Amino acid sequence: MIMQCDFKRYSTGLLYCLIIVFAFACNQTQSPGTTKIRLITHNVYYGFTKVPERKKNWLEWMRNQNPDIVSLQELNGYTPEQLAEDASSWGHPFSILLKEDGFPTGVTSRFPIEDIQRYQEGFHHGLIRVKIQKIYLYIIHLHPSNWEFRHREIDQILSNMETLPKGSSIILAGDFNTFSPMDGKYYSHGRLEVFFTQLDSLYKGNNLNNGQLDFGVMEKIDNAGLVDLEFTHRPQDYLFTGTFPALIEKEGEHGDLRRLDFIFVNDQFDGEVTKTEVIANDTTQYLSDHLPVLAEFELF
Repeated sequence: MIMQCDFKRYSTGLLYCLIIVFAFACNQTQSPGTTKIRLITHNVYYGFTKVPERKKNWLEWMRNQNPDIVSLQELNGYTPEQLAEDASSWGHPFSILLKEDGFPTGVTSRFPIEDIQRYQEGFHHGLIRVKIQKIYLYIIHLHPSNWEFRHREIDQILSNMETLPKGSSIILAGDFNTFSPMDGKYYSHGRLEVFFTQLDSLYKGNNLNNGQLDFGVMEKIDNAGLVDLEFTHRPQDYLFTGTFPALIEKEGEHGDLRRLDFIFVNDQFDGEVTKTEVIANDTTQYLSDHLPVLAEFELF
């Protein structure tokens, strides 16, 4: 009788354990894990054609970053094959180059790149839009010296966003060549206005809007519900970190430090941003004239 009772208790306990394991397994199936994404955007200064010896250090740096997605600007002289070779060196089997002339943009990824769209009409450098891990990613490189042209470019981009399926997650990453009102207090010294007045006179540019820095492009982006990740994640003891000019030696005067490179997400972005920063250190200051920008996030 005693052995029979022990067997019944053992059977009941085993059944209870199996029920718990089954319920846990079902719960795991209903709540899949997150996908961690490490995104870097970087303008690489004429595709290393000006100073080829820098490229070796850049490739090594990029490998050490272990990125999942890379947005690139100024891939001068690149072919699709060359970009694919570079991408492979940091573990990315997928890459897209906008074009092979001028100042191309490009994107590389650890994940498949889908819905590839290339736009050149109406853009100074062109635009890439792709879909990666259900995210629509725009690779940005706006006009370098004309504030009015930049407005027309961002108007096209924002209009293009409206054609995407409702509820789409969107990222804009790249070199916007313009100023954020969030950084306005760091430009209050007035030296940039003097610099651009001289620059526009020398090269017939149009950087200043009635003699002032133009914040309108970024205001349009903000009004569209996009979030400036680097700004929103600044610590309380933040010290201004622009993205241009870096410390590499190059001809000419380049003005005071300013932030031209950004990563934005829209208000439908289905993910949690865990880290974002301008990567400014003794290595990145000498890879290009721009500093890279990083964002890490988890997709649900």
